[in-house]
This record gives sequence, C-alpha cells and structure tokens, in this order.
Amino acid sequence: MSRQTERYPVPSANSLWHIYKTVPFWKVIRNFTVIQLARYTPWLRLKNRLYRHGLGMKIGDETAVALMVMMDIMFPERIKIGRNSVIGYNTTLLAHEYLIKEYRLGDIVIGDEVMIGANTTILPGVTIGDGAIVSACTLVHRDVEPYTFVGGNPMQVIKQLPKPE
Repeated sequence: MSRQTERYPVPSANSLWHIYKTVPFWKVIRNFTVIQLARYTPWLRLKNRLYRHGLGMKIGDETAVALMVMMDIMFPERIKIGRNSVIGYNTTLLAHEYLIKEYRLGDIVIGDEVMIGANTTILPGVTIGDGAIVSACTLVHRDVEPYTFVGGNPMQVIKQLPKPE
C-alpha cells in the first residue's frame, strides 16, 4: 500500500524556500522548543504531556517515547501514536517532505502496542498497524500491516506475528 500524502506544487525555487508560506515562523519556533525539551526529558509522563499539550499530538496512555526522538517540527499535530507503544531512541517521525517542485504532507498513524526500534525514520502518510514491530534502523516508506515484523532499507516484511486471542 502506498503512502497517503497531500501534494502541493510550488511555482518557483525549491519548496523549502516557501516554508513560511506553508507554516508560520512562530509555530516552528514554538514546536522546536517543545520538541527539544521533550527529546532530553527522561520523565515519560512529562514528555507525553509536552507532546499532547505543547504540540497537539495524540499520544495513547502508557506510550513510551525514548530519548532523542525527533518529532516533525512543522506539523507534529499530524502524528498519532496509540496506547502502550514504544518509540525507540533517535527515531525520526516526518509528517512533511519538502522536495524540489512540491511539498507533501501526510499523517503518521501508529497503532496500539507497536514497537519501533532505535534510529528508525518514518515518512509522511504511513500507518503502522496494532502490534507491529519495526526493526532498528528501518526506513518506513509504506504502511505496515497489524502484527507484522518489518525491517531494513528498503523496508521488507520479516514475518507475520501471531495475533492475540
């Protein structure tokens, strides 16, 4: 399944030159500050509160976001993480892509009880189903079905996991 993104062509220069036409400057500054606080905060309850109230993200109960995770600075409100999931150290979640002739936006939806390994990059428009496991250092460039173990670059299905009864 391909990623679900909205595409916005730009008339001149590369799309990053149009950044403050797509997202307000002060929103970026506020988001950057909140994200940097959260990246270094070892207290999970405080971290989740910063994401929920400072960035408008939807974070499920008992979800653990490790140190140094980089949430999307421009559109963090487009990220939803379910209940009791783990996002590994130094993972990057991108809800935007600024390209040469266009920029793209897409929601990231991570289900319940999902394990994301360290140093993973999740691209915009991706859904990761409940109970999935993403191996460390994976580029998540397409949807991951529930209860599937994936890994690598390019991402490959490693095996189907048993569904709980």
